[in-house]
Amino acid sequence: MPTLVSVFDLPSNTASAVRKLKDRGFDDLKTYSPAPFTEIEEAEDPRPSKVRRFTLVGGLSGVFLGFLIQIWMSLEWPIKIAGKNFASIPPYWIVGFELTILLGGFFTLFGLLIVGGLYPKRVDKHYSPRFSAEEFGVVVTCDERDLAEVEALLRAESAKEVTLADS
Repeated sequence: MPTLVSVFDLPSNTASAVRKLKDRGFDDLKTYSPAPFTEIEEAEDPRPSKVRRFTLVGGLSGVFLGFLIQIWMSLEWPIKIAGKNFASIPPYWIVGFELTILLGGFFTLFGLLIVGGLYPKRVDKHYSPRFSAEEFGVVVTCDERDLAEVEALLRAESAKEVTLADS
């Protein structure tokens, strides 16, 4: 399948081109930008990030683990203080809260690495160093019959250049 690589000067033109490509059903595309731009991210994928699920699981695991450890220790090594129960819940909130924050943070980091693809990997063959400097790139993979339509759409959105990349 042929791949078109286009170069844009402005993030607004890039976001507009991505939106129009998505509306026409071209989902196999990738964007490159020198900095994070909200409008491009929302055009590419308007759904909320999946990283927040990692944070939720980490936070719930932390509070559960915090209470579990303290209750287990108080029942394993009982010390009766002032006639209170061995597993008294109110003082356990502090450790539970701290482990919620700790594990929530660690799971968020792991989520960023997994979902965001931040682990070490090879650079995409269509990437150009100028996408990290001042220009924006959109890489679209489409069928042979849709090549002219995609190229016309990208040029209509003020693409500086559109090239057919090696597959």
